[in-house]
Order: sequence, then structure tokens, then C-alpha cells
Amino acid sequence: MRVIERDPTYAQASTTLSAAGLRTQFSLPLNVAMSRFGADFLRPVRDTIGWRGNGYLLLATDAARLRANHDTQRTAGAQLAWLDPPALAARFPWLRTDDLAAGSLGLADEGWFDAHALLRHVRSEAVAAGARYTTGEVDGIDTTGGRVAAVLLSDGTRIDAAHAVLAAGAWSGRLAARIGFALPVVPRKRTVFVLRAPLSVSDMPLILDASGLWLRPEGEGFLAGISPPEAQDRDADGDFEPDLDMLEDEVWPRLAHRIPAFEQLRRVRAWAGHYDTCTLDHNAVIGAAPGIAGLFIATGFSGHGVQHAPATGRAIAELVVHGEYRTLDLTPFGYDRVAADRPLSEDEIY
Repeated sequence: MRVIERDPTYAQASTTLSAAGLRTQFSLPLNVAMSRFGADFLRPVRDTIGWRGNGYLLLATDAARLRANHDTQRTAGAQLAWLDPPALAARFPWLRTDDLAAGSLGLADEGWFDAHALLRHVRSEAVAAGARYTTGEVDGIDTTGGRVAAVLLSDGTRIDAAHAVLAAGAWSGRLAARIGFALPVVPRKRTVFVLRAPLSVSDMPLILDASGLWLRPEGEGFLAGISPPEAQDRDADGDFEPDLDMLEDEVWPRLAHRIPAFEQLRRVRAWAGHYDTCTLDHNAVIGAAPGIAGLFIATGFSGHGVQHAPATGRAIAELVVHGEYRTLDLTPFGYDRVAADRPLSEDEIY
């Protein structure tokens, strides 16, 4: 196996610039299953990657939708606790709960970790298993006879191959267009803020607020962020400048409302990364590419790629080796839904 990577430092990779979390709380059972597979994959290396299993806390002003998703998740094997406002207030006394309907808390297989440590571990294991890493940028695919014959790099290098996997993250849509098919995956910028506040809670879960805000502890401070308003959420290829105005306009007001201690907030620093956003439905596109035998797609995770990467890697390997899925049937995430303009709805996207 050969991996073509244009940025071997991973300085602009979505994974290394993310908050690196894993949650089982999705509305689609298949997304829950992929998260549980990821949790099993990470379990033996939790010490290596600095795992913090504090769980996710989803807060809602609409109890009906949260309850329906909560029940779906439990049926799919997730371990969760349902908390009404009094239970939320008792368990998290620093949290404002008077405008909430309920919360759902992950009790196992949810948390966050050091993305760089995971990347180093996975790369080391891949090299030990025989994988070769090549620095370069893919410019196209030789599809002689309607199937993959070689991968073509921008410097003119030709790498013969019978199979190829398009997993270019936020740049996948652009690469797919060069290969010859449309893929609705674009780079969307997300800013992460490192904050300090007069609050010390080592057991704080990662909070997903009803307003769209997210927050978790990190060292002596906190990480926080929010997706931009839809009208401002434009393609951001090459733009890695953090949007500092979002702290004043979007993040701070919501933080201070939900956790009053954050009225005394101090920004330490900020950075920005790219979501590989699937504009069709914010779910990944996984499986065979259209019209090119031997070419597969694994991209468009829209913010939950690192947690679903283990299940995706297994699935793509099964397609290459066996010609079918054997562990998890990821057919619903296939390209057919893109071609048919048939979105696959997932409620719990942030």
C-alpha cells in the first residue's frame, strides 16, 4: 500500500486542527455503529493518545427530538443517561438549566484525545505493516479501460495501481473534478478558541449546547467553538486565519448564558481548520466512485472524520479485498445518494 500525502507535516490536516472527539450520540444508527467501532479501535491505545473519557453532554430545548435520538442511540448500543433539568442542575451546578428541556450524557465510549498522538501511532503501525508514504499531490487518475491503471502526481510521477482511494479531506471535491466526476465536498473553516475562565471542573463533559455552541476542558482552560451562520459559511480553501470576531459575536454570549462563570472569559489563543463538508447532507461519502472500477471514496465527514475513520478504513479495505462490506454495511453512505440528490438526514451535526 502507498499513501500519497501532499503535506507530510499534517499542519493543515482537518484531524490535527480539530478538537479530536468521539461520540456515539448521532441520530442515524449507522453513525452510532461507526462511532462504537471507532471506540473499540481506540480502546487498546487510550493511554498512548491521552484519552479523556468525560463523555458528551447534549443539551436541548426540544425534549421530543432529543428523546427520540437518545432512544435510537440506546437501541444501537450506546450507553447514555437521560437528565431532566433538575438532574442537570444537581450534576452540573455551574450550568444554567432554567431554559433547557433535557440533556443526554454519554457514559462510555465518548470523550476526546490527542489527535497528533493518534496520527503518529497509526502512521507508525502502517509503516511497520509495509505501507509506503510518498510526498506529492495527486493530479489525476489514469483510467485506461474504465478502471484504475495508475495515479498521476503533479510533478509528472506515475504510480501504477489497480485500486485507489480518494481520501483527500477538504480538497476531495476539487480532486474528484480533475478525475472526472462531481463530489459535493468543500472546505469550510472552523475556528477553535482556547479560553480561560474562573471555573475548575475536571469532570466536565464536552458540551453540545442547543444553540450550536460546543465547549470542553483542555489543560488549565477550555476549548470552544461554533459553526458560522449559514449565510457566512463559505468555502475557505487556503484560509486558515481564525475568525476572532466570532468570539465576541457568537461564542461568548452563548457561553456566558449557559455557564455564568464565562462572563469573565479570557481568550488565550485561537486557530482555524477545515471541515471536509459534504454540502448534500453533512454525512460522509464512502464506497465505489462512479464509472471507474477500482476507485473508492472516503471523504466528506463534515467534522466527525477522526471518530469514523477506523470504521471507514475497515470498510474500504473490505471492498478492495473482498468486493463487499463484511463488518459494517456502509451502503447508505455510497455515491448513489449523491447522484440521485438524495440527502441522508443526520440531526446531530454541529
